[in-house]
Amino acid sequence: MSEQSRRRPPTPYRRPKKDPVRILAFEALRAVDERDAYANLVLPPLLKKAREKEGFDNRDAALATELVYGTLRRQGTYDAIIAACIDRPLREVDPPVLDVLALGAHQLLGTRIPTHAAVSASVELARVVLGDGRAKFVNAVLRKIAQQDLDAWVRQVAPPYDEDAEDHLAVVHSHPRWIVSALWDALGGGRAGIEDLLEADNERPEVTLVARPGRSSTGELLDVLGDEAGLPGRWSPYAVRLAEGGEPGAIDAVREGRAGVQDEGSQLVAIALANAPLDGPDARWLDGCAGPGGKAALLGALAAERGAALLASEKQPHRARLVDRALAGNPGPYQVITADGTRPPWRPGSFDRALVDVPCSGLGALRRRPEARWRRRPEDLESFGPLQRALLTEALKAVRVGGIVGYATCSPHLAETRVVVDDVLKKHGGAELIDARPLMPGVPALGDGPDVQLWPHLHGTDAMYLALLRRTA
Repeated sequence: MSEQSRRRPPTPYRRPKKDPVRILAFEALRAVDERDAYANLVLPPLLKKAREKEGFDNRDAALATELVYGTLRRQGTYDAIIAACIDRPLREVDPPVLDVLALGAHQLLGTRIPTHAAVSASVELARVVLGDGRAKFVNAVLRKIAQQDLDAWVRQVAPPYDEDAEDHLAVVHSHPRWIVSALWDALGGGRAGIEDLLEADNERPEVTLVARPGRSSTGELLDVLGDEAGLPGRWSPYAVRLAEGGEPGAIDAVREGRAGVQDEGSQLVAIALANAPLDGPDARWLDGCAGPGGKAALLGALAAERGAALLASEKQPHRARLVDRALAGNPGPYQVITADGTRPPWRPGSFDRALVDVPCSGLGALRRRPEARWRRRPEDLESFGPLQRALLTEALKAVRVGGIVGYATCSPHLAETRVVVDDVLKKHGGAELIDARPLMPGVPALGDGPDVQLWPHLHGTDAMYLALLRRTA
């Protein structure tokens, strides 16, 4: 060692720079992983706290939101890329380290953040939340990832389509293989359609408002929003779409409950049930699985216009309270009860119309809850199936002869849609399917009927399913 080297003072330790945006994104991902939380429930309170304590502005909130949702949507693809850059199985890497790596991979491959900034910001985050030792590992992996763009990495880590089509699509479009298979079965057709659907699942969905009839109007909402911030809905006469970054809570009608946030597909389901042709009285309506209350609020408003009363039933007490809040101020008669729709307290034949939006896998809302694709398992459908059949069976008993039942689910999986309806019709009889397509006028690509399946890539909605049944005996 030279005399000069011996005399050189040691490099002073530099404290890591705390980046509130990336720390918040990391905290959200950890909550999703550790507590099985949903990002759409975790992120808003974190952002609110950051606005108050860290001085977050709209740009900070937008970046944090993109980092969280972008990382969750592309998790499968990023995991495959990270696995190609390390010398051990992915399962042996600590989950917090994987979260930092995935956040870095998304910045490098899924955003316009410059490479140097993406790597350095991720390493600083690792120093803060993981420590200097593991930050060196993060730095080494991210520098490998930065050597190629996303397309080049996908060509490297995804099997060729001709060798294994489903596994190729699973890696390229970041969906578990079993979900790719299930969606392809439900959609039918060739490669183009399934790729369009999977890609739509990875797009940020629009925020859509519903103007509840008799309480608000699309004209009022559009006037408040202005031409740049609001657009009419595509299919629902009560829908208004918010431009990116629009804040529903800033609108008086939303704060007052006269309007709400509701996907257009969900609106179409309620409207179709309300408009289904019906002989005889039309005075009593039922929402048998009413939580959290979006469809119940729209049904209640539509029922009030006709002088009908709505009974909204929800099994879970906390969700029943949400229904009560959504219906507060409804202009017509309504009642909210806490009850199990498979063992209902009402007498058979009590209602003219009934909706059961049954618990399901949620595969139709992967745009909104991207983490659900990694959380669900094929065996989950085995537990949902008996419940879905029981709820539909009891709903058919709840309406009078000639009454209408709407069976809805936010899933396109055949085991949760047509198979359930067909099984109930075969086992119990006394009902017939009616064509739901004419009740969604102007909506294209509704299939052969009589049931309806909506799709994100075709309709810009969640993948809602609706079958309308008339009780005949």
